[in-house]
Amino acid sequence: MTIRETATNKLNQLPEFLIQEVSDFIDFVAHKHQSKIIDSQLEVALVETWSQWFKALDDLDVTPSEPDNTYSELLLNKYRQQGLDL
Repeated sequence: MTIRETATNKLNQLPEFLIQEVSDFIDFVAHKHQSKIIDSQLEVALVETWSQWFKALDDLDVTPSEPDNTYSELLLNKYRQQGLDL
């Protein structure tokens, strides 16, 4: 006899007023496990999304830009405009 048959036999032996409680409990157990499945699927999707993001980040071509040689000249000009002697 399978576990399903055993459970069905027990269910058939219950008085009618307890059937609703058993039905509610079955709904609760099904919902609880469905939530766990959905949560695990969302976690897998999140891991995959972050993995794709990190891969795209690793594949970026980052080349350093040339330093601005005029910075020091612009800074000196600004100081001179303010009346500072350098």
